[in-house]
Amino acid sequence: MSALIFVGMPILLLAIGMPIYLVLLTAATVGVLYLGVGPLYAIHTAVFGSLDSFPLLAVPLFILAGDLMARGGIAQRLIELIMAMVGGIRGSLGIATIGSAATFGAMSGSSVACVAAIGKLTLPSLEKAGYGRNFSVSMITATGVIDVIIPPSIPMIIYGIAAQQSVTQLFLAGIVPGLIIAVALALYVMLHARRLGIPIGEGPRLSIVLPALRRAIWALLAPVVILGGIYGGAFTPTEAAGVACIYAMVVSVHIYRELTWADVWRITIETTALVGQIMILVAAAGAYAWLIATSGFPQQVVSFVQELHLQTWLLLLVINAVLLLVGSVLEPPPAILVLTPLLLPVVTAAGIDPLHFGLIVTVNLAIGMFLPPFGLNLFASHALFKTPLEVLYRGVIPFLFIYLAVLMLLTYVPAVTLLPVQWMK
Repeated sequence: MSALIFVGMPILLLAIGMPIYLVLLTAATVGVLYLGVGPLYAIHTAVFGSLDSFPLLAVPLFILAGDLMARGGIAQRLIELIMAMVGGIRGSLGIATIGSAATFGAMSGSSVACVAAIGKLTLPSLEKAGYGRNFSVSMITATGVIDVIIPPSIPMIIYGIAAQQSVTQLFLAGIVPGLIIAVALALYVMLHARRLGIPIGEGPRLSIVLPALRRAIWALLAPVVILGGIYGGAFTPTEAAGVACIYAMVVSVHIYRELTWADVWRITIETTALVGQIMILVAAAGAYAWLIATSGFPQQVVSFVQELHLQTWLLLLVINAVLLLVGSVLEPPPAILVLTPLLLPVVTAAGIDPLHFGLIVTVNLAIGMFLPPFGLNLFASHALFKTPLEVLYRGVIPFLFIYLAVLMLLTYVPAVTLLPVQWMK
């Protein structure tokens, strides 16, 4: 009966098109009524209790900071600087696009915002350089999910809350995987540029780099302030998100003068609408997670998995497949909130570090964002750049293999994620 309520019924309700927050609330309500694990008003307590979390404040603040940086000139100046610095090698413009996405990720953690900001600024230049529109849009679509992995990452914050893990340590664990993915993508772009015969660009010149550096100096300080403050112990990730918002407002309005305070207010209202959607999911998932924990269903799942006598490598392979499948139809926040209570007891019983598992979850769900046919970034690029979905489905396949290769590396070599955390300790 528990399996039908916690797994079967949500799948059925999703299949008929019910919104995910209603799916979770329905499962929680039915579970309380039929399993008798507590009074019905406990759902009310769990819903509001899940929102009473200081680390959760970082989510809306980082989303707002990312929107302000994307529209206030900070992201644009960073991209212009990177494009001015990367030259003299074949594929330099593609490498600059990847570097820009990774840098933007170090400030915002919003993948769709990255696709929009990076794509609008680099797509015309990529087409002019001979990369072709289809390849360029596919690269931007796949590269944008680096923002989910490079800290500060909104999915990592949500996983940290759901799994009761340190968000700062999760950020540390995400640095190396994010850089490995960026390097792997850059190497592929260089090979592709050689295959296309794209000419070697002019090397960086001081006459171009220095003006770009002067224009971008305030933008460069943004990731230094955010990440430096977190790892230096000056403030928590939540406080860093607030600092990022204030910094983005001051720089965009008073230094770059790309926004007015009226624009800041309008962007804040737009961000609030998005945050409201996320918080409804968090609240509903809180009730669902409370019921799962109270019912003892995770212990049943752990016992079932142990009876299968799966080796750890095979268990991780199965979990990766499940996460990829879920990530292709659900955005990372709801996927994390739904799956963490179910999977974390299983991997913990198998001796897998929760921080390591957090990165496995994050990278899987990042890949799911551009995994055909339902990845969110595919639809975002389709809407932004008017590229047919069938073209995007074919175009992202090489990038998909690169991400999967890195996923296998960090899945089976825990040191990739855990060494930075251990070194910091």
